[in-house]
Amino acid sequence: MVYRNGNYTAFYVDEPFSESNLKAAATRDFVYYNMLKMWKENDSTFPFNNSHDKTYNVRDNSDWESTLKPRLHSRINQSKNIILFLSSVTKNSRALREEIDYGINTKRLPVIVIYPEFSDKSDIADKNGNFKSQITKLWDKLPGFRDNMEAVATLHIPLKKDLIVSALKDEGFMVNTMTQPSKYYYTY
Repeated sequence: MVYRNGNYTAFYVDEPFSESNLKAAATRDFVYYNMLKMWKENDSTFPFNNSHDKTYNVRDNSDWESTLKPRLHSRINQSKNIILFLSSVTKNSRALREEIDYGINTKRLPVIVIYPEFSDKSDIADKNGNFKSQITKLWDKLPGFRDNMEAVATLHIPLKKDLIVSALKDEGFMVNTMTQPSKYYYTY
């Protein structure tokens, strides 16, 4: 039995990807993933358990079918949820499509969606409970996510550390204790 205690972080980077590539380090969505790692390094109580650390790294010239895709699956298999960074620079890459499809449709992992370009709860939904158009337009960048997100519990939050901490600690967004599949957000 696989112990599913990790947070699988999904983010857009140009392909082919290499963490040592300066181009990757400059990709905004990748920078936010590194921010989570930095918060964890600086504070061991920060509730981020990086699933990407659970298998060895791969090189950008590795074969997709025999190496890269199985490595993504292995990391997702060890995860309790997916953290998805969704921003104006996010593109529907092969890796993101696979991560979202496998994570939601095969493993039924809840998704915590972080919107880096927004900083307040009120940026996500209005007081009537409707997601704002600037958020729903971002969903269109990832049709596989947009069309399948309600198969699992999805929590939509701005880039705010205290909300990220709350989301990562929220048992409703962990695979074994997931709340009812639907779209959620923190009210103001």
